[in-house]
Amino acid sequence: MPVNSSTHRALPLEDIARLPRPGDNVAIATRLLPAGTVIYQDGAQYTLNCTVLVGHRFAIQPITEEEPLLSWGLPFGIAIRPIGPGEYVCNASMLEALHGRSLDFAIPQQPNFRDRIIPYEVDKANFRPGRQVEPYSEERTFLGYPRNGGRGVGTRNTLVILGTTSATAGFARALAQQMRSRLQEFPTLNGIVPIAHTEGSGYKRLNNREFLLRTLAGLIVHPNVAAILAVDVDNRSTDTISNAELEEYLRANGYPLDAVPHHFFTLCGDWQEDLAAGAEIVCRWLPQISAMKRTPTSLAHLSIALQCGGSDAFSGVSGNPLASGVAKEIIRYGGRANLAETDELIGAEAYVLQNVRDLAIARSFLDFVAQFKERLAWHGQTAEGNPSGGNKYRGLYNIALKSIGAAMKRHPAVCLDWVVDYGERMEDPGFYFMNTPGNDLESIAGQVAGGSNLIVFVTGNGSITNFPFVPTIKVMTTTQRFELLAQEMDVNAGAYLDGRPMAQLTDETLDLLVEIASGRLSKGERAGHSQISIWRNWQQQDHSRLQAILTRPQPNGRPISLETNGAEINRAAVPRPPAPSIGLLLPTSLCSGQIARMAAQHLNRSVAGRVPALSSFAALVHTEGCGVAFASTKDIYAKTMIGYATHPLVQACLFLEHGCEKAHNDYIHSLLQDRGLSAEDFGWASVQIDGGIAQVLNKINAYFIMEREKPHDLGNPRTTRTQALTLALLADGEVPHTVAESLAHITQRIIAASGTVVTPAASNLAQAPAYYEPLGLPQDLQPSLAYGQTVQEPGFHLMETPTPHWTETLTGLGATGAHLIVAYTDRPHAGHPFVPVLLLQDPSTRTTPDLTLQGEPSRWPGQILELVAQTLAGDYRPQTLAHNHIDFQITRGLLGIST
Repeated sequence: MPVNSSTHRALPLEDIARLPRPGDNVAIATRLLPAGTVIYQDGAQYTLNCTVLVGHRFAIQPITEEEPLLSWGLPFGIAIRPIGPGEYVCNASMLEALHGRSLDFAIPQQPNFRDRIIPYEVDKANFRPGRQVEPYSEERTFLGYPRNGGRGVGTRNTLVILGTTSATAGFARALAQQMRSRLQEFPTLNGIVPIAHTEGSGYKRLNNREFLLRTLAGLIVHPNVAAILAVDVDNRSTDTISNAELEEYLRANGYPLDAVPHHFFTLCGDWQEDLAAGAEIVCRWLPQISAMKRTPTSLAHLSIALQCGGSDAFSGVSGNPLASGVAKEIIRYGGRANLAETDELIGAEAYVLQNVRDLAIARSFLDFVAQFKERLAWHGQTAEGNPSGGNKYRGLYNIALKSIGAAMKRHPAVCLDWVVDYGERMEDPGFYFMNTPGNDLESIAGQVAGGSNLIVFVTGNGSITNFPFVPTIKVMTTTQRFELLAQEMDVNAGAYLDGRPMAQLTDETLDLLVEIASGRLSKGERAGHSQISIWRNWQQQDHSRLQAILTRPQPNGRPISLETNGAEINRAAVPRPPAPSIGLLLPTSLCSGQIARMAAQHLNRSVAGRVPALSSFAALVHTEGCGVAFASTKDIYAKTMIGYATHPLVQACLFLEHGCEKAHNDYIHSLLQDRGLSAEDFGWASVQIDGGIAQVLNKINAYFIMEREKPHDLGNPRTTRTQALTLALLADGEVPHTVAESLAHITQRIIAASGTVVTPAASNLAQAPAYYEPLGLPQDLQPSLAYGQTVQEPGFHLMETPTPHWTETLTGLGATGAHLIVAYTDRPHAGHPFVPVLLLQDPSTRTTPDLTLQGEPSRWPGQILELVAQTLAGDYRPQTLAHNHIDFQITRGLLGIST
């Protein structure tokens, strides 16, 4: 019921809300408006029936049942009952998102509008070709790095270490880290950066193969790249991208490869030898590329990627219109601008195509929209699932509202000239649309591969995203948020809401953009933070398996009976696990991952080992929690995250949210509550809410310093698991009969001693007769654990593995509660960030394993268990941990797809 407003002073509408366009029938609150607030508008007044969150909408005139609700003059919903002035307008999904938040006031219990998304069709009869803005007659310049071979002009001069696939991501990071010490000798070099991504290997079928090759090719010839070392691994799998295939793609498709100092490097398997060889190649380039100088060059050589992330209701009012104004200016100077994120334009097709070069371009855009919808349907998803919980919390109730606001990055006067696919090069001047997912980082990678040498990133909540070698100019939509994150944000578009003219802000922002293009560091560059993610592989190509996947039986979590041959087992001979001693940082999504890694590195330098409670710190950096069809992957995500938070090796755990993701801290609270766990037993931090990188690092540091001073003899208060050993076993490549027999014997010994063994269903070990036959297991054994599911009952378990991807498999095994992982492999692999991984090999391999299996096979089980015991006791450090050759990645399962 409306609150009695007789004692409230009426507030003018313009003081507390904004209309994106005259004629809208709902307004956007610019501050928290308590229930009972009286609003004065055009000689009349009305009262708010509920407290309205900042960025949320309320009716400003009567809306009849079945009448559309309008923002920017465009419909985003249909009233399901009459709505009076002052009523909070809300749909079902927004209310669901708000109920998952901690609010200290009442919100509506029932929706009053439903979503309205109508497929758009071009009116061919009335179509009129658009016209581009008039070019400037005078030239404006910036200081850039001209590249030969038609590569364009760089805004940075960067040396890049490219991991061709996910298998070499760890090496790329390690080599770049090692080489950064040389930067002080070459101050004109802007950086030595790794491109470490998740793609190109580990799947039976790479459905994103063309996307990946095109993206890697575009990154290699990018004008900001001074030289590039592309690194692959000797792999016989035809499903893995190799340097040879990448080079062939570059040459076959006319990329100017020979205009870039480059080297294709294959790892031999010896970590130190490979690092030394890679460093030698890089060092040869340093004098040459550091001698390159900036020279004045036309703004026609600028290509700006237009992006938004952590969007709010004001993104389409202040931030995106400002970005569109800057893009218009660049185009008038002869440059390029690029709009992306296909699924975040669904519902705004009419606006995007208001000004388009010709009918063929309009059809190309709509074809990509239809293609995206089809791919989502293969995975049981729709575009309506795109807005995150953070988007809804900040007033973007549905995909139509989000898309309409996002589309404002195209200025009304700017004509859509070109439509290109993900990662395609953008060479002609004008305004482009690129087909990409809505996932910010995956989208940006495509835009950069297309040639974008500056990124204008609009954010409502305060996304801190930066690309490794292209400057990111972050535009904040509101002044309050800008002031909170002043060390991360470059431009305050919220000044427009405060009364500054948009034309003045546009001129100031263009000046800043030119300065940054000329070498001034952006806020993100000063912070030393960057990330990359390429459009991730998806597993379904049609609807044929969808129903079977959705209805497949779930593992019951109960151990599988097996044969131990009735042997008497000396329990003392089975290693005991250590006490928990890890300080764990768990980023809830991709965008907080690098901050978690920075915090862990700092803590390991300054805190680790000073008291027994916390011996070391680890960060589990992954790509999930946002930007994916979350309904199909949230169970995997939830099991994995809780498994690590309660891992028996973990003494203290802190969750770090970015602040705008689907899997925010409030969501994690609900997961803990569902499992009977207390949020008070964990640390909590938010990059955005806590004020940015520096502030959140201080908060993380303070939490773990406090944790290390607590009594450490009580163990981990979050777990009640048995203290018997949990060992994970797997194999990659062909498994010799004697190896499989040895691992079967170890399994029997541990199970007989009341321990636990977990092996992945997709591992070659589980499929080897010499392993499962001695255990009395059938060949078609069904998994007892879901991916990442915590072991609750000791015994033998088979874990679901939706992909054969090495890192995804290790990640799932670690979440089950494994104290240690033993793996037989015939090739080098990355280890886990904190669960020790012992790599076993035979003498024929050239790599450096933890244990070479030789001599009498009957002695192998004892040798393996002896090394396990030494590792758990801290007397041996596995090679992957010693060399920091580690990786981590949560699987998306069979139905995950980027959105």
